[in-house]
Amino acid sequence: MTNNNYINRRQFLGAAAAATGGILLSGSGNISSGSYPPDDNFLTTKHFSYFKPPDVPYIDSQRENRSFAFSDNEIFLSEDNSRTWKYSNKFPDASNITFSHIFENGNILFATMTKLFLSTDNLSSYKEIILKNQDGTDYLPHSPKNPDYPGWYFMSLTGENSWKIKDKEVLVWGNYGNVEGGATPSNIYYSTDNGNTVKIAYEFGQNPYRRDNGAAGGSEGTLLGDPDNPVFCRHIHCVAYNPGEDAFYACTGDGNRPEGLECHWLRGKYDSDNDSWDWKVIISESLNTRYKGGGISFVNGQVYWASDANGPEPYDRGIFRCNPADIANTEKHTLLFHPKYECANMIIQDGVIIAAHYATASPFTLGIIISPDMGKTWFEYDLKEFGPRSPVRFHKKNSEGWFRVDLRSGWIDRAEVLFIKPV
Repeated sequence: MTNNNYINRRQFLGAAAAATGGILLSGSGNISSGSYPPDDNFLTTKHFSYFKPPDVPYIDSQRENRSFAFSDNEIFLSEDNSRTWKYSNKFPDASNITFSHIFENGNILFATMTKLFLSTDNLSSYKEIILKNQDGTDYLPHSPKNPDYPGWYFMSLTGENSWKIKDKEVLVWGNYGNVEGGATPSNIYYSTDNGNTVKIAYEFGQNPYRRDNGAAGGSEGTLLGDPDNPVFCRHIHCVAYNPGEDAFYACTGDGNRPEGLECHWLRGKYDSDNDSWDWKVIISESLNTRYKGGGISFVNGQVYWASDANGPEPYDRGIFRCNPADIANTEKHTLLFHPKYECANMIIQDGVIIAAHYATASPFTLGIIISPDMGKTWFEYDLKEFGPRSPVRFHKKNSEGWFRVDLRSGWIDRAEVLFIKPV
């Protein structure tokens, strides 16, 4: 069901004031102390409210009341849901930040295209974290043929990448590389000590079609990845944790190659006593199937995901649910919703499912898909006022109930941020 009947913000000022502790909106269009969300950007559909904050600083991640942001040469930390930026520090390469995570203990891990950094003191200082192999030796990025194309080593397509396991926060994510910035190996990373140590959990094999050729990457140039691993892919779409099995699941994209398929689902077990991983490929399938997907979520023992199948028709697309043991058996899958177009970014929290269309692959300008009841009913909205945008990197709700979402121009170029709050 597509619904473009927006309700004017002035009809909802009372509701907005109630939702923000009685604080009305300034109308200035800027986030400032005592004004949240900004009045000029506050709109409401029948199923969610939404607003776009100022473009600078760029709000990259959030957790509870804290949020991390950056400008071209500075990094920022807020403790009041992005109203004000109490802490900041100079960071010359800020415009190249591709990943960030706020740990429960307050540490902030962030990354540029090829380097990781950690702050343990609210950005008063930060230090570079050298990525490690599984055995503890240094894992160093490759020396690019062209320094302007070093690759996206740490960019994540998902916003939620950590879980509390045995009273310890475990951060696990895969890099969404080989889309911009040059060729990169495809890796899954992890940290179990609040970002002080980051190691390789899994290294995919060398992709003969994603070599470092001094530009975007191609079929000529330096091979990247584990030469001993026959499983290769373009990049990782999603890594998620299933507490019912104490296991991690990952899915990848994107192509069908003579040497092998690139769309895989993997299951990984982490041995905390020995700090080691055991990964197995569950299934490898064609790019026009439901296994070219993302947004993996585990709720009440079931796995949910969305598919952005493309390539040769017919397409096996949709938002699916099944028992994790039945991932490789399509006859055991339940199709919850068919969005008709490619869709592989999704988050589930408090019984609400939010997914999104791609601006480059659907007639939606900025398409939001929402189910307020765990997949029983579905609604689609086109937020046309923001122009063609693809929502990615959904972060869980902050302490005032707002999801944070990346808006990307085209498919993946960083543009703006959107906040969404179910009503």
